Amino acid sequence: MRIQLTLTAIQNKENKLMPIAPALLASFPADLSSSAELALNASPYLQEQLMRYPQWVEALLANAAYQDGELVQKIALEIAAISDEPSLMRAVRQIRHRETVRIAWRDLTGAAELVETLQTTSDLADALVGSVLAWWQKQLVAKQGQPLSRTGKPQSMLVLGMGKLGGRELNFSSDIDLIFAFPEAGETDGRRSLDNQTFFTRVGQKLINTLGQATADGFAYRVDMRLRPFGEVGALALSFDAMEHYYQTHGREWERYAMVKARVMAGEVQDGQELMERLRPFVYRRYLDYGAVEQLREMKAMINREALRKGKQQDVKLGKGGIREIEFTAQVFQLMRGGREPRLQERNLLKTLTILEQTQLLSPQDANHLRVAYHFLRRAENRVQMWKDEQAHALPTDSEQQQLMAASLGLADWASFMQTLDAHREQVSLIFKRIFAVEGEDEATELDPNQELIQVWQGQMDDDHATNTLLSWGLKPEMECWQQIKALRESRLYKSLTELGRTRLDRLMPELLAVCATQTHPAQALTRSLQVIQAIARRSGYIVMLVDHPGALEQFVKLVHASVWITVQLTQHPILLDALLDTRQLYRPLNRQELGAALKQALGSVDPDDTGLVMERLRQFKQAQVLRVAAADITGILPLMVVSDQLTWIAEAILEETTAHVWQSITTKSGLPHYVLNGEKKAASIAIVGYGKLGGIELGYGSDLDIVFLHDSCGEQQMTDGNKPLENPVFFARLAQKIINALSTFTHDGRLYETDTRLRPSGASGLLVSSAEAFRQYQLDKAWIWEHQALLRARMITGSPELRAQFEAIRHEILCQPRDPEQLRQEVVNMRQKMWESLGSKDPQVFNLKKDPGGITDIEFIVQYLILAHAHQQPALVEWSDNIRQLDSLRQACILTAAEVGQLQDIYRSLRNHTHQLALQEQAATVSAEAFMEERDYVTAIWLKYLGG
Repeated sequence: MRIQLTLTAIQNKENKLMPIAPALLASFPADLSSSAELALNASPYLQEQLMRYPQWVEALLANAAYQDGELVQKIALEIAAISDEPSLMRAVRQIRHRETVRIAWRDLTGAAELVETLQTTSDLADALVGSVLAWWQKQLVAKQGQPLSRTGKPQSMLVLGMGKLGGRELNFSSDIDLIFAFPEAGETDGRRSLDNQTFFTRVGQKLINTLGQATADGFAYRVDMRLRPFGEVGALALSFDAMEHYYQTHGREWERYAMVKARVMAGEVQDGQELMERLRPFVYRRYLDYGAVEQLREMKAMINREALRKGKQQDVKLGKGGIREIEFTAQVFQLMRGGREPRLQERNLLKTLTILEQTQLLSPQDANHLRVAYHFLRRAENRVQMWKDEQAHALPTDSEQQQLMAASLGLADWASFMQTLDAHREQVSLIFKRIFAVEGEDEATELDPNQELIQVWQGQMDDDHATNTLLSWGLKPEMECWQQIKALRESRLYKSLTELGRTRLDRLMPELLAVCATQTHPAQALTRSLQVIQAIARRSGYIVMLVDHPGALEQFVKLVHASVWITVQLTQHPILLDALLDTRQLYRPLNRQELGAALKQALGSVDPDDTGLVMERLRQFKQAQVLRVAAADITGILPLMVVSDQLTWIAEAILEETTAHVWQSITTKSGLPHYVLNGEKKAASIAIVGYGKLGGIELGYGSDLDIVFLHDSCGEQQMTDGNKPLENPVFFARLAQKIINALSTFTHDGRLYETDTRLRPSGASGLLVSSAEAFRQYQLDKAWIWEHQALLRARMITGSPELRAQFEAIRHEILCQPRDPEQLRQEVVNMRQKMWESLGSKDPQVFNLKKDPGGITDIEFIVQYLILAHAHQQPALVEWSDNIRQLDSLRQACILTAAEVGQLQDIYRSLRNHTHQLALQEQAATVSAEAFMEERDYVTAIWLKYLGG
């Protein structure tokens, strides 16, 4: 975006070039005369300073962009060499003028891009603030002594740069918004000691005076301290503890917005990192903060009203489609999602727009529109301020200045400038309105269609009138609905909400009632909706989200109306409400590859050493993905088998990433495991084998995970290679235990999965992790028939290709052994009898879909018996671990007829589908004894045919 300056751009009949002193123009080489004339005409301030300091012209001709840190170091050396306050005052102002002249020259002649101009302007402020702070601290320490903490640790002051200064995007002529802080309370160690707060207050006062006092040389910066805690009435400098307490106790929403850009611009780096870490929870919330949208919307509406009152509609900063709307558009996503997406904790706006595009929070088109508009608006703003070095944002009204400004931006005339400006502002305004849904702009006031429900909720009707109104809306049974509404409004919860919280809930309730009225069972929809609403009422940001997104509210009511399980999930984990915003994604669960990629992305921004955050993200990922499956399930989008596939894939992805995380964590300390076999050193690895529903790709909602751990270490020198080496068996035992803990530990986000490892060799009394060879020997020599039945439904979930091949070979060897048919039949029948007696329902009026005779387990046992009986002759029978494909294998081997297989598969699917439906209603897998009689009789007949009594 370089500016191309041409002389003809500002020459026409109406306008004349501003007079430039011939001597000044003559000081530039002939080949730069035209560019110099145009730059000097665009900035009387530049002319004035170069007339005052003509020696600066030579420096301008030789200058190049500063290297990173060069300007700060240069100014620090200049200031440090000064010995008295009057010299300091003069030097600070001269340095500021010298560098702003340089910045204006490079910008107006097209030598600098916008980013360089903004960064150099910010670096100049950093350099002057930091060097003057160091100068005054040195002076006051010499006089009052070194400030110390109560434990004797030396203290120094920090300066937070706020706003555009914090983002390293400062205006050419701008106030600087600062906040002063120091680490700890204490006192100085001088002859007349001062408490630290008094000492640093004096330092701050000296700093402000040095930068801001008007002298014959002008001033360096107007310093604004009103963003500090308690504003103008607050202490000038506070300790870190006092800062943290203020923001936790008194911090307001607009202060969160201000703190997004806060940057430690002067002071000790380590102290700065500590302070920002302590303030981060105030700025960035752990949950998705939809309240930020409403707060920024209200702030922008107030700004719009103020701009209208003061006639600032043409203000490039505050006007419609201006810089502030771009800033709000970026920062609303930061406030809303920055706590969960650390990349969004970026101070610089242009970088933030790039991150929003990368995270798909802004479309590439919107991000590009905002980026291009921001460049144009900021360049225009700088041109306005370079005119006379004044903090102005309004466009010029003088026709000659307008023409000169247009030319400095490479445009032919003011009309071209306004046309370009209006196009950019229109794009910005459209994007802003779409994101914020700003009310009251270009809209006529209309009567709320839910006015009657507003009156019902606000208690403006007596009981009869209220129930009749609810009935007319279809909210039936109307008395039940009315009792629920009154109970919430009169509840301690509602009365204890903040005024803002009650206002938000008041906005939601009529909308909620209207949506509940559209459901098949309105009272049920209302009951379940209110269960969630009461859980999230104090986190009113979620209430705002439902109010501002009618589509999300509709999906919310639809899903809780259909499922108790979903109601419970949303009640316990309100963060899942975020998934309701995009129905395209909500009802399209990810496939196996997409799940793995999405989970890696979710963990990509998390420090691997932060185990707590890793566990949180894993749990939130699982909950969000399972919700998507349930939403697609209850709406009939997914058939049963695909539901089970989806739930199993989610578990597989989580097992993979959990294992990878724990592996990285433990190997960092103990090193990688190796072993030596036949003189060759090899890397050892671990595998997780899934049994039961996990192995059979048949997980349901709330299923636990039956898993067995194997490793391939054998031979000699079985040790890790770290600084704290472990024997491999110990290493793998610790690894497995940590994996189990990561999966099953209950946190504020719940647990990932209950795990069961009792199917390992020797059960609960056996080693937690076995070598592959030990597993093989156990299965050959000691395993019971039921353990071989379990092995039929086993498959490897995670592990190296070599270990996977080894496990498959062992499984094939074990399952394809010749067996005595009668002995096998008797053992299977006996085991099933024990299960009927211990696990079946004892109530003759109830049928347990899984465990009673004729149920799911009977079908599984029939399949397992037939495969074990025939696998030695037909090894293809053991290829699959899931029941449906195992039945297909029995049909292909002509062991079961096609009719038998088809009927058993239909019954199996039907029974399992019913268990899914019951799980979504948080009900046990039992039905009336009269249900599924025909199906149970058929399963029993097949059992008798192949296994007898």
